[in-house]
Amino acid sequence: MGNTDSKLKFRKAVIQLTTKTQPVEATDDAFWDQFWADTSTTVQDVFALVPAAEIRAVREESPSNLATLCYKAVEKLVQAAESGCPSEREKQVVLNCTRILSRILPYIFEDQDWRGFFWSTVPGAGRAGMDEMDEDDEGARPLAESLLLAIADLLFCPDFTVQSHKRGGPDSAEDMQSLDSCEYIWEAGVGFAQSPPLNYIHDLNRTELLRLLLTCFSEAMYLPPSPDGNILNPWVTFFCSTENRHALPLFTSLINVVCAYDPVGYGIPYNHLLFSDYREQLVEQAVQILIVTLEHEGSQPHRAPSPSSMDEQDSAGPDNLFVNYLSRIHREEDYDFVLKGLARLLTNPLTQTYLPNSTKKIQFHQELLVLFWKLCDFNKKFLFFVLKSSDVLDILVPILYYLNDARADQSRVGLMHIGVFILLLLSGERNFGVRLNKPYSLHVPMDIPVFTGTHADLLIVVFHKIITSGHQRLQPLYDCLLTIVVNVSPYLKSLSMVAANKLLHLLEAFSTNWFLFSAAQNHHLVFFLLEAFNNIIQYQFDGNCNLVYAIIRKRSVFHQLANLPTDPASIQKALQRKKKSPDAISRTNSQETVSMEGSRPAVPAEPGTLKASLVAMPGIDKLTEKSQVSEDGTMVAVPQTETPRSPEHSSVAGASDTESNSGRDNEDVFYTEAEMARRRLSSASSAATYWNPTPEWVLSWKSKLPLQTIMRLLQVLVPQVEKICIDKGLTDESEILKFLQHGTLVGLLPVPHPILIRKYQANSGTAMWFRTYMWGVVYLRWVKCGGGISPVVGLKKYHLT
Repeated sequence: MGNTDSKLKFRKAVIQLTTKTQPVEATDDAFWDQFWADTSTTVQDVFALVPAAEIRAVREESPSNLATLCYKAVEKLVQAAESGCPSEREKQVVLNCTRILSRILPYIFEDQDWRGFFWSTVPGAGRAGMDEMDEDDEGARPLAESLLLAIADLLFCPDFTVQSHKRGGPDSAEDMQSLDSCEYIWEAGVGFAQSPPLNYIHDLNRTELLRLLLTCFSEAMYLPPSPDGNILNPWVTFFCSTENRHALPLFTSLINVVCAYDPVGYGIPYNHLLFSDYREQLVEQAVQILIVTLEHEGSQPHRAPSPSSMDEQDSAGPDNLFVNYLSRIHREEDYDFVLKGLARLLTNPLTQTYLPNSTKKIQFHQELLVLFWKLCDFNKKFLFFVLKSSDVLDILVPILYYLNDARADQSRVGLMHIGVFILLLLSGERNFGVRLNKPYSLHVPMDIPVFTGTHADLLIVVFHKIITSGHQRLQPLYDCLLTIVVNVSPYLKSLSMVAANKLLHLLEAFSTNWFLFSAAQNHHLVFFLLEAFNNIIQYQFDGNCNLVYAIIRKRSVFHQLANLPTDPASIQKALQRKKKSPDAISRTNSQETVSMEGSRPAVPAEPGTLKASLVAMPGIDKLTEKSQVSEDGTMVAVPQTETPRSPEHSSVAGASDTESNSGRDNEDVFYTEAEMARRRLSSASSAATYWNPTPEWVLSWKSKLPLQTIMRLLQVLVPQVEKICIDKGLTDESEILKFLQHGTLVGLLPVPHPILIRKYQANSGTAMWFRTYMWGVVYLRWVKCGGGISPVVGLKKYHLT
């Protein structure tokens, strides 16, 4: 009964906020204490007993009551941060205030007139009513700053969120203010060797405070996107500044908690059904806080990684201390801890056991991918460490698994993008291509043909599956997928027959006349594939007899490209034929075989699935910059040439025809998904409306098709293969492969061209995309598993629904 009575009192207090005709005085402690004095209220209770409609009603009809409620809740948190929560009652007050603010803040952010409220100076805010302090000292601090500092203090409050180092714990304000939070880091790992004992109460309390912190940061979701993408999030900016004395231990605690987490635990089957894992909730909150705070603003370029210790405060670093600390991690044992932790968590959903559903599978892999991206982007030494050994393959395999699994689900198009971006970033480094030659023996259950080969084969087979059986919104990613293949192609020592056939099937599909003529950029896909073939033939001919054999078998495709018609009648005839023919990019003739054991085909999104619509990405020419590999192995940047504005001549712009011009005119122009689809692979009707290929346009790029190397190879090898088949009566391709394996084209091929690598380069377009995607992921995770306690609500203003 007591629990029911307390909920009724709480509910009655909420109703009084909206029904009282006169504003409630801030000094009426008896009234305000009703909101946080109860010891049995849970977070679910608060969200259930404070309906959204009533919060909006208070905001509109009794604004002073809402303002006072926020101020009094922050005041309680500030007082608790100063006192150190010595009693159980004070700890419960902190939790209740945290829950109320988590519930109310989104409704303040959604109203433009209220957004500045927390950044206004409230008399007494930050001073917690301590009259002995100077009026112009802490009294002038905005409410938002007082709240953020209080949360930071409470996250290192002994016996509340961390294990006390002394029996009594701090029992005075001086103890809390002089406490060295670096001694209370939550988990061993980066820069900290001691692992405190697990305490599920501390984990729960940390989770509640981090939820409030994430709610504070979520104001960014309610602001309209900025054209230049340089809007600073004031909450993140302040929290990650030198004003927060706990910035370093908190950053370290968050990254250590994430990377040390092992969802399998002791490996007991079904243990996740028998015991509650409070650490999982904390880890999910921690990784979300990390990716939000590590959002790097384009207006503030971050400096190169410093070899100095993380403990040093370097004023030359970025204003965001979290970015600063991340960029300065430099010990190899720290890199190893972070990489192994992320690989373990990313691989977790792939785990197969004999007992179905016997192991816990985490759901926050998208946040982990964003964190890995930020680590590689901000700390180049970490990126080099990742590529230094085969450990990078422990990241590659889960990414390919997620890409294959999400290819038919339009609600996971963001996951497809982040996975491809990571692979694009990695492929810009030579070591990634070299590592791909390691044999693939894991056999993760994936809906792809069975093959025996290397990780390079796995990458190509998955990419082929995405292109041939993915949904239409993935078409703008084709350039990126083939750029990755081109970047790694000079280092691939031996492709399997399955992978070789997949590449030839893509060329066959992309080189049909109607496909080449139906959109202005489609021919770029052919250029990418031809460049990949040339790289393998010129630099890895000896071990790639399978690819050479596949090229010989499909030689008609190359002859058709060389004899591509350019007269108006043939162009129009090809476009007309498109209406009658099925989709060229299909599984037809792709030699599909039995899928891997335990795999399941990708299923489309269920009707009514909540989808996050993302801003369109710039073209591949905006995403990458060209680097040429010199003789000593170093990279030399290739200057970009100006892109002409005429659409008829856009295809011949740049240093090579393989560049995409979907973001043409050298401007970061963003198109809607529908516009992108029309521009890339338009239907026959829209092609006639938006694109009219001319003979001059076809000739402008046909003359640049890099066919010389392949034509020379065919000229030399086809007669030899035919002669052997006739002389020996061969019908078995293994004998032909053996002949090709021991053959050579030394001195017969054109002089090898320099290796050209397209390295990812950051730009305002990708920064804006990541911001949208990141908050979309956070929101959708909360909707799915928040149990009705999502800290963020209306997203229409941020174009996420």
